[in-house]
Amino acid sequence: MRYVVLDTETTGLSPADGHRIIEIAAIEVVNRSVTNNTYQVYINPKRLVEPEAYDVHGISDEFLSDKPVFEEIVEEFMSFVSGSEVIIHNAPFDVGFLDMELARLKRPAFGESVNGIIDTLTMARRLHPGKRNRLDDLCDRYAIDKTARTLHGALIDTQLLAEVYLAMTRGQNSLLDTESTKKVSGLSKAEGSSDFLSVPVTLADEDELAAHNQYIESLESIEGVKSIWSKVD
Repeated sequence: MRYVVLDTETTGLSPADGHRIIEIAAIEVVNRSVTNNTYQVYINPKRLVEPEAYDVHGISDEFLSDKPVFEEIVEEFMSFVSGSEVIIHNAPFDVGFLDMELARLKRPAFGESVNGIIDTLTMARRLHPGKRNRLDDLCDRYAIDKTARTLHGALIDTQLLAEVYLAMTRGQNSLLDTESTKKVSGLSKAEGSSDFLSVPVTLADEDELAAHNQYIESLESIEGVKSIWSKVD
């Protein structure tokens, strides 16, 4: 399964007020492993950055002045995310800006080009009701090192969010991680695919098999027919 963890930085808080995207970053997660496949770009918004926004991310108008506009990067960006599930913290914010930028170019909404959007803020509120669930808070909660995050930046935030998401969903994979299970053998990896994820199987012991056979025999006696299990060699 391929996921893309995504974040943006903007000139202000609302696309309805004419604010624009100035940075996009995305990183790939495959089979619960963060890969080296990343996408990151700064964008000239053709407008000024609000002082309050600059205080958050530190990206200046001068720095952005020679960067490409959104139209120049949209194909490469959409190629990176298309067909994947996308993980975003506070997804309505980023998706709202992406939809605005795409609409300016008369392109379909962001959600129509990806295989679903996962909002980690919604997940965190469900897992930790009544607690603060900003990205900083989640890093602290899951003991993720965020010392490199002196300012908000799309790339560092995606890296941290990927670790947060994997930590929040680790319990869903306990059956895959337990040492009491035995892995299926004899399964090969498809050519050109990502690393094969072996599925563990817990095998029945002799007492469990004997009890199962006794139960099947009693059913056959009552029904007067042989069960499908007895027909399998």
